[in-house]
Amino acid sequence: MTPAVLEADDPGALERAVALLRDGEVVAVPTDTVYGLAVDPRLPEAVERVFALKERPAAVALPILVGSAEQVEVVAGVLESAARGLADRWWPGPLTLVVPRKRGFDADLGGGPTGRWTVGVRWPDHPVVRALCLAVGPLAVTSANPHGRPPATTADEVAGAFVGAGSLAAVLDGGVCAGLPSTVVECRGPASRCLREGRIPWAEVGRG
Repeated sequence: MTPAVLEADDPGALERAVALLRDGEVVAVPTDTVYGLAVDPRLPEAVERVFALKERPAAVALPILVGSAEQVEVVAGVLESAARGLADRWWPGPLTLVVPRKRGFDADLGGGPTGRWTVGVRWPDHPVVRALCLAVGPLAVTSANPHGRPPATTADEVAGAFVGAGSLAAVLDGGVCAGLPSTVVECRGPASRCLREGRIPWAEVGRG
C-alpha cells in the first residue's frame, strides 16, 4: 500500500495530519532540512511504530521538534548557558541541541540509559512542521528514510521508500527539501561538542 500524499498548503490536509498524529499515526512532513517521519512522543505505540517503520536501532534516540520557545521549556526546561547561546543564534534553524531533559518529560525516545536524561531538541525554520507542533505539541521526528539510507528530499521519494509499509499514514508534500540534515551539538553547562556536522559547519557553530 502506498501512503496518501497530501498537499501541505491545503488547510484540510494539515487538519488531517493533525488528526492522524493525535491518533498515534506516523506522518511524513517537510522540514527546513529533509523530510521527516513525525509522531506524538506522548503516545508509546506511536514511538514504537516509527522505530519499526524506519528500522531504527533502539539505541539511537529520536529527536524532538518544537514550534515555540514555550515548547522548548516543555521538553528541556530553561536552557543552560552554552545551549542558550546557540539557540539564540541559530533557532529557528537546522541545529539540534542535545541537552538535559526537563523533569517530568519522560517520553521513551530510545537511546538507552542516557536517553532517559537527555533529549535532542530543534526548532525548525519551516512553517508546516512548526504549525503541526503548535497544533499537536512537540513532535518526535526522524529523517524519512529506512535506517542507513540517504534522507528523502521529496514527497515522492518518501512514498516510494515506504511502499507497502502500512504504518506510514500520510506524506505532506511541501516541495523539495534539499538541505543537509541538522548539525547536532551536545551542551552541558558552558561546554558544547559536535556530535554530527550537518547543515551548519561546526566551525561556525563553535564560534558562538
